[in-house]
Amino acid sequence: MSDQFDVITMGRVGVDLYPEQIGATLSEVTTFAKSLGGSPTNVAVAAARLGHRSAVITKVGNDGFGTYVRDALGAFGVDARWVGTHATLRTPIVFCEVHPPDRFPLLFYREPKAPDMEITAEDLDLDAIARARLFWTTGTGLSDEPSRTATLVALDAAHGTIVHDLDHRPTLWSSAGDARRCAREAVRRATVVVGNREECEMATGERDPDRAAEAILALGPEVAVVKLGGDGAMARTRSERAVAPAVRVEVLNGLGAGDAFGGALCHGLLGGWPLERTLAFANAAGAIVASRLACADAMPTAGEVEELLRVRA
Repeated sequence: MSDQFDVITMGRVGVDLYPEQIGATLSEVTTFAKSLGGSPTNVAVAAARLGHRSAVITKVGNDGFGTYVRDALGAFGVDARWVGTHATLRTPIVFCEVHPPDRFPLLFYREPKAPDMEITAEDLDLDAIARARLFWTTGTGLSDEPSRTATLVALDAAHGTIVHDLDHRPTLWSSAGDARRCAREAVRRATVVVGNREECEMATGERDPDRAAEAILALGPEVAVVKLGGDGAMARTRSERAVAPAVRVEVLNGLGAGDAFGGALCHGLLGGWPLERTLAFANAAGAIVASRLACADAMPTAGEVEELLRVRA
C-alpha cells in the first residue's frame, strides 16, 4: 500500500546541544552545535538513512525548536505527519558534555513535562501502525500518563514486527517497581526486545545476559537482544544464541550509538537476516556514530557500515 511505512517509531524527541569544545564542562563550554535528538526519533532517522520509509509519532512545543524538529525530520527523510504540537509545553532540550572515551553526562530540560509524554491514544493512527512492517516503542514512553496508555494501545494495534526498547531512565520513574511492571506489560506485547545489561536487569531481575534473555523470552517475545557495551551484543531466541563482538573505533561521543544500533537492528529484521549478521551490522553502525560528534546527523548509510565491516574483517 502506498501509505505503508517500513518503520514507525513512537516516543521521545528533543533538541540536542553538543559542546564544540571536547573535554570541557558545561561551565567552560562557549559554543554548542544543535542536532535532532530523542532515542526513538534517532532510530527513525537511522532507519531512513539505511533506506527505509520511516515515520515517528511524537509531540513538540509551539516554539522554534518544534519547527526545527519538523524541518530536521524532513531533511533526514523521516515523515513528520504524526508530530503533534502541545499548546503550552516547550520542546525539550538536552545539553551534554563530551569526555572521550566513556563519559558523556547529560542535562535534560523536560520540565514541567515534555510534550512527547502528552501523546494520547486519540493521537494515534492505529490503521497506519497496524500496516507498518516494524513498529518501535521505548520504555521512556511508559514512564507517565497519558503516554503510557497510548504506548500500550499502539503496541496492541501493531501487526508487523514489534520492537520494544527497554530504554530505562531511572530519574523518570517514581519507583523501580513501577518501571519493572510497565516494562513487562510492553515486553509481553513485543516480538523483539532490546536493552543493555542494566535495562534487562530492571525488567527481569536477572543481571546475567543469558538468564535475562531467557526471562524476556518467557514473557512471549521471539527475540531478546542484550547490548553488552564493549563486549558487543548477544541475541537469543528459543532455539538460537548469537553473539557479535564490538567493532573497535576511536570514540568521540558514545551518545547515539545505541540509536544507530537500533536503526540497524530494524534494517536486519526487515531484511530477514540471520541474527549474527544483524548484530554485526548493528554493532558497526553504533561504532560509526560513536566515532562522530552528533547523533541524528551522524547516522551512517548501509554502504558506510558495510565498508567498516569489510576493513575490520
